[in-house]
Amino acid sequence: MVLEKPGAALVLTDRARPEPGPDDVLIAVEACGLCRTDIHLQDGDIEGCAYPIVPGHQIVGRVVEAPSGSGLLPRDRVGVPWLGWTCGGCAFCERDEENLCGEARFTGCHRDGGFAEYAAADQRYCFPLGDHLDAVHAAPLLCAGLIGYRSLRLAGDVERLGIYGFGAAGSLLAPVAVHLGIEVHGFTRPGDRRGQRFALERGCVWAGGSDERPPAELDAAIIFAPIGALVPAALKGVRRGGRVVCGGIHMSDIPTFPYADLWGERQIRSVANLTRRDGREFLALAAEAGLEPEVTVYPLADANRAFDGLRQGAFDGAAVIVP
Repeated sequence: MVLEKPGAALVLTDRARPEPGPDDVLIAVEACGLCRTDIHLQDGDIEGCAYPIVPGHQIVGRVVEAPSGSGLLPRDRVGVPWLGWTCGGCAFCERDEENLCGEARFTGCHRDGGFAEYAAADQRYCFPLGDHLDAVHAAPLLCAGLIGYRSLRLAGDVERLGIYGFGAAGSLLAPVAVHLGIEVHGFTRPGDRRGQRFALERGCVWAGGSDERPPAELDAAIIFAPIGALVPAALKGVRRGGRVVCGGIHMSDIPTFPYADLWGERQIRSVANLTRRDGREFLALAAEAGLEPEVTVYPLADANRAFDGLRQGAFDGAAVIVP
């Protein structure tokens, strides 16, 4: 499924199988998760995307070919995340901040992604996956899970956490946080009773609308919904010294708010991409916690219907596309 330009629908296209480069693994795709970032790519919100492009950056599949020295063998199951390549030599890469590399290339944005039968990926950015989850349930871990984990890391040492937005990332982070002994409060669109029930099912001790205050002050809040107005709302629920972490790649403008809401050494910070360290740590934690996503499956030819469903909030948890 090819996205030819911003604003277009995806087009089902016959192509030759990808030719892997000298450092690439050729993968037979089993499943690929749909992420809100794919919506932003379709809407043209992310600069520098190499249209036409095959989107999809939560790839799970089996190795067909792998370069020597990669440690990967045919039929090995691997996962491919958003971060698809970095230079390895800049100051960011050298200090373990490869997620900030200025030359980074991203799966489904600069390199063709996983909404296809085959994909090629840099062997350095392929995570070996066990078989404790099938491909469909493993796929959302590769971005929704990873970005949630990185957001939690940047939130600091917390006992009480608020999660704003209960799509794929929020629904995966909540049970992980509970597994770590954190009390989780869930925030949805005002009046979204279905979403609030889902948040409670995923381990939240309280769930309400984003226009509500939590019943107790939060140590940190993580915002996954791409709505800038949630930043000042979250600040009002965070204790002095607490943090508000913006976990999305794109967000509408943040409105002005009184300095008093920030005062008291509260902090606002963003999350950019992920690192391979994040991936290794999170996948181990997900296995330890027995994390299993809530998924809705769409065949490859119905990718546009999956995009529409995500925009409309038609399902709980994550959408996964299978060839």
